[in-house]
Amino acid sequence: MEDIFNKIEEIAFKIDNLIKTGESGYSDSSNATGDTQLKLDIKSDEIIEDVFKSVPQISAIISEEKEDKLELHKNGEYIVCYDPLDGSSIVDYNLSVGSIFGIYKGGLEAKDLVASVYIVYGPRVEMIKTIKGSKPKHYRVVKEKFEYISEVSMDSKGKLNAPGATQKNWYPHHKELIESLFQEGYRLRYSGGMVPDLHQVMLKGGGLFSYPGTTDKPKGKLRMLFEVIPFALCFIEAGGDAIDDKGNSLLSIKPEHLHDTTPCFFGSKYEIDKVKEAYSV
Repeated sequence: MEDIFNKIEEIAFKIDNLIKTGESGYSDSSNATGDTQLKLDIKSDEIIEDVFKSVPQISAIISEEKEDKLELHKNGEYIVCYDPLDGSSIVDYNLSVGSIFGIYKGGLEAKDLVASVYIVYGPRVEMIKTIKGSKPKHYRVVKEKFEYISEVSMDSKGKLNAPGATQKNWYPHHKELIESLFQEGYRLRYSGGMVPDLHQVMLKGGGLFSYPGTTDKPKGKLRMLFEVIPFALCFIEAGGDAIDDKGNSLLSIKPEHLHDTTPCFFGSKYEIDKVKEAYSV
């Protein structure tokens, strides 16, 4: 997998440059789930596809911006699922965004994920790399290369609360959960970018990031293969937890289609126990 990791670093520099110099704004096309694509989404996807074409270990790639799997190398053993530029709609407001990569071997279920990587493009470019069975590793760009910072470990209880989805469409039990955390003194941290918000929760030791099912989107909005499962590996290996609204580990879910979504909760053990209590699971 080392070649894949090296290529992800190359991709990170190219997308960071694109964010700083490329054309933003909406395109005339939509992605597989009907979201209008930004020009940065399309160009980021093209960058990743072009780089991964040179990696013989990759059999296929699956992008949030593409309808179907793209076959690359017949003898490759890994499938890489990725969100090229998560949070692209907030680039115009100069907020942090990111890229997410899930590396699967043998299939496309959560159990087949062997590693995940995400990049944060902000005031500093940072990377979290997680290999199944080991602590996430934190890297930062220093003098035009990624330098290792430390392993990432989460506390059993955090202080941050990052609640996603449109509040007017929350179910009552979810609203009560979020309000109860604020009553305990949790601080609101939500930018509209999944990558920077989860990055902050994890690096600050813990808390809760939630993107629930709602009255208008009962199955949630976040995609299993590209976003949810890769981040679940990070949180669980760091000592936290990640579950759906039924209390199932997000590392046990089985997507039926490439672009399936799920309600999801990421946090420290304490906050995830609170979710289970609120959802009666």
